[in-house]
Amino acid sequence: MSETPEGSRFVVGIDLGTTNCAVCFVDTRNGLKDSNDPETGNDNWTIDIFSIAQSVAVGQVERRETLPSFHYEPAEGELPEAAMRLPWSEDADPTFGVGVFARDHGRAVPGRLISSAKSWLCHPGVDRRAALLPWHGAADVQSLSPVEVSSRYIRHIRNAWNAEHPDAPLEQQDVVLTIPASFDEVARELTVAAAKAAGLSRVVLIEEPQAAFYSWVNSHRDDWEEHVEPGQKILVCDIGGGTSDFTLIHVRRDANDRIRFHRVAVGDHLILGGDNLDLTLAHHIEKKLVGDNGKLEPRQWSVLVPTCRHVKETLLSESSPETFVVTLPGSGSKVIGGSLQVEVSRDEVLQLLVDGFLPMVRLDDRPQRRQSGFQEFGLPYATDSAITRYLAAFLTAHESESNDSESPSAASARPDIILFNGGFFASKTLRRRWLDVLESWFRSTAPDWSPRLLDNDRLDLAVARGAAYFGMVRRGVGIRIAAGLARTYYVGVEDASGEQAALCLIAAGTEPSAETHSIDRHFDVRTSEPVQFPIFVSSTRLTDKPGSLVPIDEEQMIALPPIRTLLRTRKKDCSESVAARLSARLTEIGTLELWCQQVDSPRRWQLQFDVRSAVETERDGHVGIAEQSGIVDSELAQTAATAISAVFGPGATESPDGLPKRLATALEVNRNDWPPSLLREIWSSLLEHHEGRRLSENHEARWLNMLGFALRPGFGMAADDWRVEETWKLLRGQAMHSGSTTEAEWWILWRRIGGGLSSGRQIELTSSILPIIRKEQKQTLTGRGKGGKYASGNHAASEVWRMLGSMELLPHSTRIEIGEMIIDFVPRRKFEAIRPALLWALGRIGARVPVYGPLNVVISSDIVDRWITKIGETANLDDPIVQLALMQLARRTDDRYRDASESLRSQVISWLEAGGARTHFVDLVRDGGTLDGVESHLVFGETLPTGLRLV
Repeated sequence: MSETPEGSRFVVGIDLGTTNCAVCFVDTRNGLKDSNDPETGNDNWTIDIFSIAQSVAVGQVERRETLPSFHYEPAEGELPEAAMRLPWSEDADPTFGVGVFARDHGRAVPGRLISSAKSWLCHPGVDRRAALLPWHGAADVQSLSPVEVSSRYIRHIRNAWNAEHPDAPLEQQDVVLTIPASFDEVARELTVAAAKAAGLSRVVLIEEPQAAFYSWVNSHRDDWEEHVEPGQKILVCDIGGGTSDFTLIHVRRDANDRIRFHRVAVGDHLILGGDNLDLTLAHHIEKKLVGDNGKLEPRQWSVLVPTCRHVKETLLSESSPETFVVTLPGSGSKVIGGSLQVEVSRDEVLQLLVDGFLPMVRLDDRPQRRQSGFQEFGLPYATDSAITRYLAAFLTAHESESNDSESPSAASARPDIILFNGGFFASKTLRRRWLDVLESWFRSTAPDWSPRLLDNDRLDLAVARGAAYFGMVRRGVGIRIAAGLARTYYVGVEDASGEQAALCLIAAGTEPSAETHSIDRHFDVRTSEPVQFPIFVSSTRLTDKPGSLVPIDEEQMIALPPIRTLLRTRKKDCSESVAARLSARLTEIGTLELWCQQVDSPRRWQLQFDVRSAVETERDGHVGIAEQSGIVDSELAQTAATAISAVFGPGATESPDGLPKRLATALEVNRNDWPPSLLREIWSSLLEHHEGRRLSENHEARWLNMLGFALRPGFGMAADDWRVEETWKLLRGQAMHSGSTTEAEWWILWRRIGGGLSSGRQIELTSSILPIIRKEQKQTLTGRGKGGKYASGNHAASEVWRMLGSMELLPHSTRIEIGEMIIDFVPRRKFEAIRPALLWALGRIGARVPVYGPLNVVISSDIVDRWITKIGETANLDDPIVQLALMQLARRTDDRYRDASESLRSQVISWLEAGGARTHFVDLVRDGGTLDGVESHLVFGETLPTGLRLV
């Protein structure tokens, strides 16, 4: 039975690979025969390749079967207008290019090139909807989110298709998009969102290993049953440019004596593929060029990495030369004609890549847990480069599963059949080593064993072909792989003993359905207040049933971004406790839907993953690190609420002066030792009595002071993002009183909780301040015009600058502008009174390691190097504030795109040592490392709540 809407002529499969895109399609008007048996009757249809026309230069068009997955943003006036104008382009002056031209020209301008968008789309450590690419972008380039970049790839394909088929636009066809099998639910949802933003609202997802197997089935329509038999286990190994995916498919016989395929397991997500080989080879060649401690310039490195891809493909090919000469632009040792040259041999590449990524390990070996050596690129690369260790872990994790449900004694880790997919396996050398490793594991019990190999003739097209075949399967034509949910999903709960446990929410093997599956357990939740559901997933615990309660196993369960929401009702701001249950369903398009259903009412709320909960701050996926310091009891919280009500509540009797001291006395805990859970209760009480700040300027100043203190640093506790937003909406951008004390506390509040503000809120907050400061800069530099008020020595002026320094999510250009202003102001006597605040702000703005922002907020080392030099020339190097700023600006990270030059860091070390700076400051600049407790407080601007430490 058809599962697709009628009316579409084409079934289109799109493979959005990390390195290349491919598009294949079926014209359903051709080759379909009438038959009651879709598996034998409808066999005359064909899968064709859609070749994308891509403009690569003025007046030239290159037609390719696959399209490189690269996006390029040109600088103004950099290229002739026609260079990126496509045959179907409606824009006379395109502002970006996709594909061949982007790849080729982007190598010369790496700060304008975006690649590996799919790997970013599944990066759990960043806000995937945030504009953060290119990761090391030029200052003037438009930043894009991984979702937007993916959308532009899809839109490019859509526009090319529509130009070729104006009578059958892509948005009206049945489109199947491929994704890695290991994509988490967030990445799947974002893939659908990217397609929708590109104009494709009707798409279906299929996992790439499945698609590769479908491609094999398609190419063996007449004889596939001769190659497999019931009881066999098929291992699909899919390694592309960015990821490694393993999938197990069992061959079984159904009740009608027909052979069926069942996808039974998929591996965990691994950002480990051909790109890692290229990077490893690039690091090896870099050492040969500049020595163990040297680093190439970013410009040279950007040329070396794609060059290494060519070196790898050449030296791992069957007819490889013995050596390959690598040439890079630049100067230095080993210079020939102004270039760097080095020779690499086939033997050293084999040892480096084959032995490094496919070592001969034991079946019981496991991946090593260590930090990835690739720090420059922002992606969470696999911690162990040995892909064979991950394969061993995958096979043994699923060895308890029977090859055939009727023959449990056949349980084994050994696969019977192998299907290779992905560009990694284009090399026969790598395929042979892969088989050598498998044979070494299983020939001890079967000396003559070798797996049967299934072949796809085109590794670069197999996934797109298989996606198109799957589209036909959904129409009732072809052989279907039974592929329910590949993982088990859990929600974190508290069991009867008060311990955290995992409640099985939806079981592995669940099939797509129009109906939700409810869990027969009730939760007590409150409406109009933030609710949080920790979500876990396991690809190895595949037998847990919905409703079962199991311990949280960190080895077998992975934490997803949490589900956080407000369960809103028609009664605005009316909070009530309701009994609810959770339900879930696997949708037809391949995503997971979660719902919270009230038990005694038809009301229900759809739950969404909180993608922004963990970015680059080591914020846990669903429990902030602050919870680790404990949750206070209700009696302590009530004591604090009573003291606050006495100052700000109706009929207030106490003065705001001395409130912190009275609270510390009543609570019998020093204010700096109040745990975050108590601080958030204090925040709640202050918000409840917000009208009390109207009583006087003194009341408002104390209220603002306590509110920021209770909510600092704006993250770390569950639902802090909600608390920060509630604070913003309540204050509406202005204080009630205009005195200097209130103004100072106003800016202190936002500096304290700035880490919880979105980029948009930070821009809005600073928009009223920056014009005043710009006037001050103009007056300072030219002597013309009237200066602003934030140059004086009052408290408010200092706090404004500290607030500006703490806004890490402001646009790059704005933060650089603020930094340049500070460099202009610091040496001038006029600004002497606020110089400490200026230097503190500069340290935060130019820091090599941000406090809470993602790493792409780090300002270019070229700019910061100039700031370091200027501070060294003009500031008092004995001043601890100067030393703090220099440490942040020159701190070592081992990332070539962030670190100051070796010579400049040596100069900073000399300055710090001569000025008697903290020994650990010197260590951080020389060797890198993490801040200690005192340094965390200095960088943040004051003490942090107990349990919170900046990373």
